[in-house]
Amino acid sequence: MAEALSVVVWSKQGCHYCEEVKQYLKEKDVAYQTVDVTDHDERRDILDIKYGVRYVPVIEIGRGNVYESVTEIGIPHLEKALERLQ
Repeated sequence: MAEALSVVVWSKQGCHYCEEVKQYLKEKDVAYQTVDVTDHDERRDILDIKYGVRYVPVIEIGRGNVYESVTEIGIPHLEKALERLQ
């Protein structure tokens, strides 16, 4: 049996791009978890260490031991990553 797709959206309150990503995932019935970086610089530090960015949204998508991150802004980047992993 294939492992479930895991999606994590790193976001902050008031971020238009973050809301766009979440709305897209809801419309596609893709379950996701959110990591809110609002007022949490230590969470931005994690993004900096992992991906060399401090901005959001960052989307982590994976299944089993295979995952990738989407750090580029825009739904087309998210769509491509989802296609590769579904």
